[in-house]
Amino acid sequence: MNDAKADPMVFKVFTEIGIIEQLARTHLERQLPDGLKLSHFGVLNHFARRGGTQSPASLASAFQVTKGAMTNTIQRLEARGLIDVRGNPRDGRAKLVSLTPAGSQARREAVAAVAPLVAELEKTFSTEEFSAALPFLQRLRIYLDEARDP
Repeated sequence: MNDAKADPMVFKVFTEIGIIEQLARTHLERQLPDGLKLSHFGVLNHFARRGGTQSPASLASAFQVTKGAMTNTIQRLEARGLIDVRGNPRDGRAKLVSLTPAGSQARREAVAAVAPLVAELEKTFSTEEFSAALPFLQRLRIYLDEARDP
Protein backbone atom coordinates (compact mmCIF):
# COMPACT_ATOMS: atom_id res chain seq x y z
CA MET A 1 0.00 0.00 0.00
CA ASN A 2 1.36 3.42 -0.99
CA ASP A 3 0.04 5.98 1.48
CA ALA A 4 2.27 8.71 0.02
CA LYS A 5 0.09 8.99 -3.08
CA ALA A 6 -2.63 10.56 -0.94
CA ASP A 7 -0.30 13.09 0.69
CA PRO A 8 -1.10 16.79 0.13
CA MET A 9 0.89 18.41 -2.69
CA VAL A 10 2.71 20.72 -0.26
CA PHE A 11 3.93 17.68 1.67
CA LYS A 12 5.09 16.03 -1.57
CA VAL A 13 7.05 19.15 -2.52
CA PHE A 14 8.71 19.30 0.91
CA THR A 15 9.53 15.60 0.68
CA GLU A 16 11.28 16.19 -2.66
CA ILE A 17 13.14 19.23 -1.29
CA GLY A 18 14.28 17.17 1.71
CA ILE A 19 15.53 14.30 -0.45
CA ILE A 20 17.29 16.73 -2.80
CA GLU A 21 18.89 18.48 0.18
CA GLN A 22 20.22 15.19 1.59
CA LEU A 23 21.58 14.02 -1.77
CA ALA A 24 23.17 17.40 -2.50
CA ARG A 25 24.64 17.67 1.01
CA THR A 26 26.25 14.25 0.77
CA HIS A 27 27.67 14.90 -2.70
CA LEU A 28 28.92 18.37 -1.84
CA GLU A 29 30.60 17.31 1.41
CA ARG A 30 32.53 14.65 -0.50
CA GLN A 31 33.82 17.30 -2.91
CA LEU A 32 34.73 20.07 -0.47
CA PRO A 33 38.48 20.69 -0.22
CA ASP A 34 40.82 20.53 2.75
CA GLY A 35 38.48 18.95 5.30
CA LEU A 36 35.91 21.72 4.92
CA LYS A 37 32.48 20.64 6.17
CA LEU A 38 29.21 21.79 4.65
CA SER A 39 28.40 23.75 7.81
CA HIS A 40 31.71 25.59 7.39
CA PHE A 41 31.05 26.26 3.72
CA GLY A 42 27.57 27.51 4.63
CA VAL A 43 29.03 30.19 6.90
CA LEU A 44 31.64 31.20 4.32
CA ASN A 45 28.96 31.35 1.63
CA HIS A 46 26.67 33.36 3.91
CA PHE A 47 29.34 36.02 4.36
CA ALA A 48 30.25 35.98 0.67
CA ARG A 49 26.60 36.70 -0.16
CA ARG A 50 25.88 39.21 2.59
CA GLY A 51 29.24 40.70 3.52
CA GLY A 52 29.76 42.68 6.68
CA THR A 53 29.90 41.39 10.22
CA GLN A 54 27.43 39.44 12.32
CA SER A 55 27.19 38.26 15.88
CA PRO A 56 27.41 34.54 16.63
CA ALA A 57 23.81 34.70 17.87
CA SER A 58 22.55 36.19 14.60
CA LEU A 59 24.47 33.53 12.65
CA ALA A 60 22.92 30.80 14.80
CA SER A 61 19.50 32.28 14.10
CA ALA A 62 20.18 32.55 10.36
CA PHE A 63 21.25 28.89 10.21
CA GLN A 64 18.58 27.70 12.63
CA VAL A 65 21.14 26.00 14.87
CA THR A 66 21.92 26.34 18.55
CA LYS A 67 24.37 28.97 19.74
CA GLY A 68 26.64 26.13 20.86
CA ALA A 69 26.67 24.55 17.41
CA MET A 70 27.44 27.89 15.80
CA THR A 71 30.17 28.59 18.36
CA ASN A 72 31.78 25.27 17.42
CA THR A 73 31.63 26.13 13.70
CA ILE A 74 33.00 29.63 14.34
CA GLN A 75 35.88 28.28 16.44
CA ARG A 76 36.85 25.80 13.73
CA LEU A 77 36.74 28.46 11.01
CA GLU A 78 38.64 30.96 13.15
CA ALA A 79 41.35 28.37 13.93
CA ARG A 80 41.86 27.98 10.18
CA GLY A 81 42.01 31.75 9.65
CA LEU A 82 38.86 31.73 7.50
CA ILE A 83 36.89 34.13 9.68
CA ASP A 84 37.80 36.88 12.10
CA VAL A 85 36.20 37.12 15.53
CA ARG A 86 36.61 40.33 17.48
CA GLY A 87 34.94 42.19 20.27
CA ASN A 88 31.93 44.33 19.56
CA PRO A 89 32.94 47.96 20.20
CA ARG A 90 29.38 48.75 21.36
CA ASP A 91 29.15 45.80 23.76
CA GLY A 92 32.39 44.48 25.22
CA ARG A 93 30.80 41.14 26.06
CA ALA A 94 29.61 40.46 22.52
CA LYS A 95 31.59 39.29 19.49
CA LEU A 96 31.46 40.16 15.82
CA VAL A 97 32.34 37.68 13.08
CA SER A 98 33.52 38.53 9.56
CA LEU A 99 35.05 36.76 6.58
CA THR A 100 38.82 36.97 6.04
CA PRO A 101 40.54 37.02 2.64
CA ALA A 102 41.56 33.39 3.32
CA GLY A 103 37.87 32.60 3.96
CA SER A 104 36.93 34.17 0.64
CA GLN A 105 39.62 32.09 -1.07
CA ALA A 106 38.44 28.90 0.67
CA ARG A 107 34.91 29.58 -0.54
CA ARG A 108 36.15 30.08 -4.12
CA GLU A 109 38.07 26.80 -3.90
CA ALA A 110 34.98 25.03 -2.57
CA VAL A 111 32.87 26.40 -5.41
CA ALA A 112 35.53 25.25 -7.89
CA ALA A 113 35.57 21.80 -6.27
CA VAL A 114 31.87 21.32 -6.95
CA ALA A 115 32.18 22.61 -10.53
CA PRO A 116 32.04 19.07 -11.98
CA LEU A 117 28.65 18.51 -10.32
CA VAL A 118 27.44 21.86 -11.63
CA ALA A 119 28.63 20.93 -15.12
CA GLU A 120 26.77 17.60 -14.97
CA LEU A 121 23.59 19.33 -13.81
CA GLU A 122 23.92 21.88 -16.62
CA LYS A 123 24.22 19.04 -19.14
CA THR A 124 21.15 17.31 -17.73
CA PHE A 125 18.89 20.29 -17.04
CA SER A 126 18.57 23.48 -19.03
CA THR A 127 19.16 26.95 -17.68
CA GLU A 128 15.50 27.59 -18.43
CA GLU A 129 14.46 24.74 -16.09
CA PHE A 130 16.59 26.13 -13.27
CA SER A 131 15.33 29.64 -14.01
CA ALA A 132 11.72 28.46 -13.93
CA ALA A 133 12.18 26.75 -10.55
CA LEU A 134 14.06 29.60 -8.87
CA PRO A 135 11.25 32.16 -8.36
CA PHE A 136 9.01 29.60 -6.62
CA LEU A 137 11.85 28.36 -4.43
CA GLN A 138 12.85 31.92 -3.50
CA ARG A 139 9.26 32.84 -2.57
CA LEU A 140 8.95 29.64 -0.52
CA ARG A 141 12.23 30.40 1.29
CA ILE A 142 11.21 33.98 2.00
CA TYR A 143 7.83 32.87 3.33
CA LEU A 144 9.36 30.23 5.61
CA ASP A 145 12.07 32.64 6.76
CA GLU A 146 9.51 35.29 7.69
CA ALA A 147 7.23 32.74 9.38
CA ARG A 148 9.86 31.16 11.61
CA ASP A 149 10.03 31.57 15.35
CA PRO A 150 12.64 34.05 16.56
